[in-house]
Amino acid sequence: MSKKTLNTDNLEALGAKKLADLLIEVSTGSADIKRRLRLELSHNLGASELVHAIRKRLVTLRKSNSFVGWRKRKALIKDIDTQVVMIVEKIAPEDPSSAFELLWQFIEIAPSIYERVDDSRGDVGDVFRSAILHFEAIAPLALLSVEALAAQVWNVIQDNGYGEWDGIIGILSDTLGASGLDQLRQHVEDFAAQSIDVEAEQHDAILFLRELRGGHADYAAERKERFVQSCLQEIAAAAGDTHAYVAQYTPNDLRRKDVAAEVALLFIKEGRTDDALTLLDDVEQDGRDFGQEAWNHSYLATLEALGRTKDAQAHRWSCFIKTLDQPHLRTYIKGLPDFEDVEAEEKARAHVLDYPSFSTALSFFLEWPDLLSAAQLIENRSDEIDGNRYDILTPAAEALRERHPLPAVLLWRAMIDYSLGEGRSSRYGHAADHLMDCSALEGAIQDYGTFQSHAEYFQTLRMAHDRKTSFWVKLK
Repeated sequence: MSKKTLNTDNLEALGAKKLADLLIEVSTGSADIKRRLRLELSHNLGASELVHAIRKRLVTLRKSNSFVGWRKRKALIKDIDTQVVMIVEKIAPEDPSSAFELLWQFIEIAPSIYERVDDSRGDVGDVFRSAILHFEAIAPLALLSVEALAAQVWNVIQDNGYGEWDGIIGILSDTLGASGLDQLRQHVEDFAAQSIDVEAEQHDAILFLRELRGGHADYAAERKERFVQSCLQEIAAAAGDTHAYVAQYTPNDLRRKDVAAEVALLFIKEGRTDDALTLLDDVEQDGRDFGQEAWNHSYLATLEALGRTKDAQAHRWSCFIKTLDQPHLRTYIKGLPDFEDVEAEEKARAHVLDYPSFSTALSFFLEWPDLLSAAQLIENRSDEIDGNRYDILTPAAEALRERHPLPAVLLWRAMIDYSLGEGRSSRYGHAADHLMDCSALEGAIQDYGTFQSHAEYFQTLRMAHDRKTSFWVKLK
């Protein structure tokens, strides 16, 4: 290996003095590097010095109120990530109790960070979501009072506006133990028993909106009820108490598809498959998509657990017939004996060709994939093509253009007709490109059949939209 390669051995050969000089040079003008070097120097003096340095930095981050623009976002992310690295990798091995305290303080600064940075990309939140997971390894080694920890957890989950403490009960469940979880449960139950403190003064507009929803007291009561339910379920899940978890759901809750699906899987784990099936059969099938896929998954898992393979296969086929769900069809075909799978796939193909939604059928054939059937679908049902579905038609045309040029042209024409017919000037550039694509494939199409040739289509387009000069300019 070359002596010029940047690796540890080659850099060590430069010597400590030379490396120190280089670091001073490199850190000039870089607050990030200077901050990291200072933290390393603090750690070199002992864990207590590093603890002091990090605590001081966290206080600064908490107090800062200046908005962080896009130019400084990366620096901020690097900064807060460095604090986590120092806590977890440097302090925790030597002083887990201080590491726990600092990590807790770090999660507490999340709201102040979120308030002054745009986190639409989620990368700032990723740092906090990753950081909180380290409690699972650090907490058991720290000197913690179970009673104090339960109170500490209860305090933060009551003010979890940005979701920064999501999952903390489960993460600390081993450290809390049965005793700590019981104390945490008692905090929640005491809170549930308290009367609702309706604020004496509220903005008129807020009060009006809440009255429309059934009154402020009802709104506050529902919110409190949801919070209590969520807390008790997290505690029950952490304790592995399925009965206590399910008990938080009302009979009406259990008739919801998503809730029944979740509980049914818990029942299956406990061997209560008959109860799972009864629960799933009792749900309210309202015809809406919400929760349906989860219900299907649990229902199939229940049937399989009961050994009712035929019923499971029938349900998979039924799901496919209704929605063209590919995973269900693949599993269905995979479970068939030899030769029957070929017949089933052909039967499925025929169903897709006649499926009411052209766009859904086209998407199915593209993803399966079956370009020959996609081409047949387009030619047979060209009058159903929705030219506004460019999200489907554009990739479909690109996939088909080489082996099935005519169907590709029909898709481009549909998008052109829609853009010009609806006067969508923002799409004229794309429409012009599509028309040129049609022209490029003219030589590859030997027979247009019942469809207009390119020359005929172009002439029709010219006559119908001659005054849309902005389109024709883009075409030139």
